[in-house]
Amino acid sequence: MRVTVRGAGVAGLACAVELAERGASVEVLERCATLAGAGCSWFAGGMLAPWCELESGGALIARLGEEGIAWWRRRFAPTAQQGTLVIAHGRDAGELAQFARRTERFETLDAEALAALEPDLAGRFASALHFAGEGHLDPRSALGALLARALELGVTVRFGVDAEAAPRAGRELLDCTGLAARRTLADLRGVRGEMLLVRAPDVALTRPVRVLHPRIPVYVVPRPGQVYMIGATMIESDAAERISVRSVLELLSAAYALHPGFGEAEILETGTGVRPAFPDNLPRLRRVGGVLYVNGLYRHGFLIAPALARRAALALLEGQDFAEVLDEDPRQRRLA
Repeated sequence: MRVTVRGAGVAGLACAVELAERGASVEVLERCATLAGAGCSWFAGGMLAPWCELESGGALIARLGEEGIAWWRRRFAPTAQQGTLVIAHGRDAGELAQFARRTERFETLDAEALAALEPDLAGRFASALHFAGEGHLDPRSALGALLARALELGVTVRFGVDAEAAPRAGRELLDCTGLAARRTLADLRGVRGEMLLVRAPDVALTRPVRVLHPRIPVYVVPRPGQVYMIGATMIESDAAERISVRSVLELLSAAYALHPGFGEAEILETGTGVRPAFPDNLPRLRRVGGVLYVNGLYRHGFLIAPALARRAALALLEGQDFAEVLDEDPRQRRLA
């Protein structure tokens, strides 16, 4: 089978790799000139946290995400699986208890156990939740590795090219263009995330830390070279604007409250990405007019893209039906 994949974000590249590994002839078309411009994937946190996501994402995201961890570890060696820490300041202790009630596969740590796991947090928090089976990766390095793997498999990848809406004769079309597909997937909406990259030589964290807050939960994710990604804001907007002053202040304040060493950090980059989401915040494989759309990954892109890519490949190559995510065109439902 010959397949054209539209979009070279994490969903598009994961689909290309899955299809090529199963013997399909694949081309990837990306309208941006480089990987750095390929949608919100470039600004992702890279957390592989299926059981934390039970708190708001539900059982489907957890199932898909658990598949994703194993997929990444097979295909991207630097994928870390050292767990996730979830903490809350004393005044927000109720948030930690509520998070625990809604999630699973964690261990509750006291202050001493937390200090043993992350010495830089010693004496700063009375308790924490440790989701030991979770992981994280550097999204930009992971995208580069997927691109290299695709090329190794013989996939043709062309940047700066916009594919036509309909498939060419003899080719299946798989659309992974995120919010750009809203011209066809009218029930998509944009949710903007904002992030900072900082270099903090005075901080030594080895795993993602989620800091709970009633209004704005924040996550801090370590990356190589004493770099940390700080993010979490979720704004109901599809405007790809620059990060706001308020968001920068809130993110930096949360990081500083986590560890004072962030006060001396060097800000390397700020960025925003608009994530595509359906009304229920769950992903879809949707067929419209002969095109299979992989969309609605919301803020779970790197976590669930592998599982969705596997399902998309099996749907195209073997006609398999995955009822949990496969969705018919809603316009056809109305006609019926």
